[in-house]
Amino acid sequence: MKIAFIGLGNMGAPMAANLAKAGHEVTGFDVAGASAEGVAVAESSVAAVAGAEVVITMLPNGAILRAVADEVIPAMAEGAVLLDCSTVDVESARAVASQAEAAGLGALDAPVSGGIGGAAAGTLTFMVGGSDAAFAVGKPLFDIMGQKAVHCGPSGAGQAAKICNNMILGVTMIATCEAFALADKLGLDRQSMFDVVSTSSGYSWSMNAYCPAPGVGPQSPSDNDYKPGFAAELMLKDLGLSQQAAEAADADTPMGQRALELYRSFVEDENGRGMDFSAMLPRFEKRGRG
Repeated sequence: MKIAFIGLGNMGAPMAANLAKAGHEVTGFDVAGASAEGVAVAESSVAAVAGAEVVITMLPNGAILRAVADEVIPAMAEGAVLLDCSTVDVESARAVASQAEAAGLGALDAPVSGGIGGAAAGTLTFMVGGSDAAFAVGKPLFDIMGQKAVHCGPSGAGQAAKICNNMILGVTMIATCEAFALADKLGLDRQSMFDVVSTSSGYSWSMNAYCPAPGVGPQSPSDNDYKPGFAAELMLKDLGLSQQAAEAADADTPMGQRALELYRSFVEDENGRGMDFSAMLPRFEKRGRG
């Protein structure tokens, strides 16, 4: 298949390289001049999409996605599919899909879970919104770039699933870190804490698979001085998207809102930028109740 890939950053580059490795003809473009192994580099986004059957985007936010869509949609081949893997607001995802469909194109919003490691290993999970026909075109590519693709519904459903999932993740990580800090102050050994909670009603992915306490549970960023991983500022972004969506939908999400406030303080005021989102544990360790 002839594929264009717009956005060859930490996530996009390994995803594009995996498609090229699988035998697809991939042409890429990145505003920063980045490249990927096996991927031809175009001089512009418009040049990259010429003749492509699928155009994949991996971009930082909804405003940039909308700007790129304005550039590439008029240049895309009739019947091609615009497959966006960025994590953006639901409104932007739906607006770009409508714009693509009005131009006779297919459209998918397909944000990912799995991070840089999953992008490199081809083990990402895709949460996909869009038509059945567009999903059928994208499915073989999802199978190369990831281990699972869930068709969640019409346009915007993929972003909705990602936002809801990561709101749960942000809240449960904070609760896990709070509990470890409390256990420390109560004199409870961290390994004992893990052994109990990981097999009891308090278990979660944050505890069992991504434990924020160094030396406890499976290897995680906490064992590497909290180098991400999943950076705290990316969690802040996703929690912001969740609360933007909650406001638009008139949904009461007090825990999501509080998690947003805590991560905003951590990133903007407490030197959390560039650290893994599980570094909330040393933050709580240093704090008292006042």
